[in-house]
Amino acid sequence: MVAMTSQNMPGVAVLRADGYYPPTSPLISVTGFASLLTAPFGCHGINLAAISAAICTSPHAHEDKSKRYTAAIWAGIFYAIAGIFGATLAGLFSAFPTELMISIAALALLGSITNGLTVAMAEPREREPALITFMVTASGLTLFSIGSAFWGIVAGLLTMLILNARKAG
Repeated sequence: MVAMTSQNMPGVAVLRADGYYPPTSPLISVTGFASLLTAPFGCHGINLAAISAAICTSPHAHEDKSKRYTAAIWAGIFYAIAGIFGATLAGLFSAFPTELMISIAALALLGSITNGLTVAMAEPREREPALITFMVTASGLTLFSIGSAFWGIVAGLLTMLILNARKAG
């Protein structure tokens, strides 16, 4: 449930916002099955990695969409290196102020967030649900130990249902 709401659903949304439309059922099935197989060995979180997808599929990765896969290759190489030197990198990053790390992450995602919001707000009848989804997700709300990504989706769906019911009635 956590991987679905915090990584897979946002990962698919990021891919779609950047113009990629992969078959979602096989993606979710394969990542879920891979997590099931590797969980006994400590690798329980295989997923679509929303933040990585946002960085690798945006125009900042490459202007030519057909060459953006190279960003994913480099991300994989970086992840392998980060895994090998994980303890050293953790010590290095912990020396920096938290605010600096948050700012760097925000800057890395700025283009993808802008593109995603532009696409989400394009359809007038979906603007309010999209905005509510974004605001609740960005709030960091946690209820019953479930994070804001899940509650953002719930709030957005409820908003859409209420607005559509009002227009239909």
